[in-house]
Amino acid sequence: MPRPLFTHAAISVVCAGLLWTATPAHAGSSAQTARPERARPVSSAAWADRATRAYDALQHHLYEGPAQHGLYLEHTPRQANDPAHSYLWPFREAAQAAVDMQHLPRTGFSYRDDAAERFDTAELYLTAGPRPGYESYLPAPLGTGGDIYYDDNAVVALSQLDQYEATGDRRFLERAERVVPVVSRAWDGDDAKSCPGGMDWYDSPNNTIRATNVTALSAQLAARLYEHTRDRAYLHKAEQWYGWVYSCMRKAPGLYVNDRGDDGSVNETLWTYNSGAMIGTATALYRGTGDAAYLRKAVEDAKGSLAHWTEGSRLHDQPAVFNAFYFKDLLDLDAVRSDPAYLRAMSAYADSTYASNLDPATGLFRFQPSNGGDYDPAAPAATLNQSAMVQIFATLADATHHRRGSH
Repeated sequence: MPRPLFTHAAISVVCAGLLWTATPAHAGSSAQTARPERARPVSSAAWADRATRAYDALQHHLYEGPAQHGLYLEHTPRQANDPAHSYLWPFREAAQAAVDMQHLPRTGFSYRDDAAERFDTAELYLTAGPRPGYESYLPAPLGTGGDIYYDDNAVVALSQLDQYEATGDRRFLERAERVVPVVSRAWDGDDAKSCPGGMDWYDSPNNTIRATNVTALSAQLAARLYEHTRDRAYLHKAEQWYGWVYSCMRKAPGLYVNDRGDDGSVNETLWTYNSGAMIGTATALYRGTGDAAYLRKAVEDAKGSLAHWTEGSRLHDQPAVFNAFYFKDLLDLDAVRSDPAYLRAMSAYADSTYASNLDPATGLFRFQPSNGGDYDPAAPAATLNQSAMVQIFATLADATHHRRGSH
């Protein structure tokens, strides 16, 4: 993750089930900074309705159905360079969307079969052999295969863990555990390199970078597995991988540079999901170990990253899918150390994006070629982006529903 697209690329209150957010930007315009005097309420039921409509549009326009093995298109309309079916990363986001829809108040149970089907279909991307893993594209007989990207494998396993937590079905825990040896191959033990350690981006002798996303997401996977299994091998990996990113990639509280090249170069691009993965990992390590130092680091990174990402149009300009990761990690921390700023920021982004990037004729969201930014009427809708918005709305429906119950 990302493949061709990202190679290197307000005062609110929660009360009586209503989250107060900024009045959204007009369609086709840039998102504006939230102003308290323009705040308006969005209920859990409204978030659920938005999630349902976005999910229905995803299924209607991009899902290929049982006749096509339960796969998805990359875009609609299909683009000249699109493969027959989506790459693994967009498919994972569609699977995660179904997982999150299961948590909708009152209607979540109706998405259980969809979620179960997504995880069966995901196994079509899995290759066996001496270097197993989920390939970036479908291997034979359905496709030509692709490289094993370690960040893709980590997030597939994180979704499997989410499904295990939603259902209690140990098959999903076992599948997530099966990914740990895959991502462990990525660790670079060459002490001669600058800032030794870190994890390769993909499984190839041509790989030349150690990436924050792979290392932090794999650390998050290992930390969460430790919570479930108490296997100290997972704790060791989580602490090692988290420690490398914190020591070698941290630019400022909550902000982590993208990668280090084997030639000593540093790519200082910042993404919201790298902020989120480190917050999520520290939160899981705190839950698993009780070590308050991890909680302090998570809170410091959350505050620092929010101060950065909520400045101007930065959140608006980030890829929607990266924001989905980020906001969920903030809410994970919120469950341990509550701060209304997390839910407030998520709601403001979701509300403004609903107003500015939705094509009301189709229910599909359209963005710039970067997968973020302003509405682009000429852009195809993508499984990746549509799934991200489903996840954000469904998570908000669940979060605001529980907030109401706590008052």
